[in-house]
Amino acid sequence: MDAVLTAMVEDQVGPGEHARFLIHAAKEILGFDYCLALRSPVFALEMALQALCSRNQASQTGDPGGQSLKGRAVIISALSPLYYERVLRNMELVPLYCDTAEDQPLMAAEKLEALLAAKPLCVIFHHTLGYAPSEELVAGLGVPVIEDCSQSAGTVLGEKRAGSFGIFTILGLEERDMITAAGGALLYASNRRDASALRALGDFPPEYLLPDLNAAMAAVQFREEAKNLTQRGEIARAYVQASLQTRHSRFRETGGLEYNNFAFSLVLENGLKDVKTYAKRKEIVLEEAFETTLAGSGLLPSAQCPCASSLALRTVLFPLYPRLGAASAARVAKLISTLP
Repeated sequence: MDAVLTAMVEDQVGPGEHARFLIHAAKEILGFDYCLALRSPVFALEMALQALCSRNQASQTGDPGGQSLKGRAVIISALSPLYYERVLRNMELVPLYCDTAEDQPLMAAEKLEALLAAKPLCVIFHHTLGYAPSEELVAGLGVPVIEDCSQSAGTVLGEKRAGSFGIFTILGLEERDMITAAGGALLYASNRRDASALRALGDFPPEYLLPDLNAAMAAVQFREEAKNLTQRGEIARAYVQASLQTRHSRFRETGGLEYNNFAFSLVLENGLKDVKTYAKRKEIVLEEAFETTLAGSGLLPSAQCPCASSLALRTVLFPLYPRLGAASAARVAKLISTLP
């Protein structure tokens, strides 16, 4: 609140100094070469695809402009956010939907490899619920990769942060993302070659850029990231112990992953109805994990991506955020341990 009020008192609510400070603070943590602070992850995805096309053209001809995106295929997870579909369709790209693994909310490696026969423009990895694929899988695809680490900020694989494997990375700052500015996104590239493709997009009018009010809110969370991750970890450990007393399962983590505890999820043996009713009686609100995803919204037929559709019907999220408080966290842990 102090950061937002300061921005308001300075009468700099549009894109300005706070947005530049946010980029600087994020760069120290994420280690990127170049970044755009944008008003929406929708803009970020559009620009990442445009920059990717420009980059491909430059590598083939030395001229960074002109290649058409129309009709190219793009592989996305069935558990990607709904706006992915609209962005791709509006850009006249063809989405190829990849089913997930049975025990992970990520694209299954064998199903992803089968889709590569279509020679896609790229693969977009959304790190759903904070889980991220291995570096080996990303590097071995042989096609460009865009990462979306909106929910995996703070997740580490080996010695690298999630979001450092792709050509371009989107870090959403929306309400349900790991770092929230009540809206917005960072789009960045980690090396000079890829950064040049973002720079080639040119300057944008202020309506495309992240306002200072939002940037001030996000910058504080970057500064407090270590503390927030520690608090999330303490709450999650109590939930994990409680979950061992149930018949419900947790997601498998990628080898070498240090999870950011974006959420605490359980895949239920049966549907959500009984568990949500039980939680409501205990005055605890649970969320359906994938309600706003492609598969969870019913946009994709269940037969097309059966594993993702099954997870969408059975995965629930329990309250987990840094300022939850010990008493509230204990109530949730007790609920988990006594789930029907």
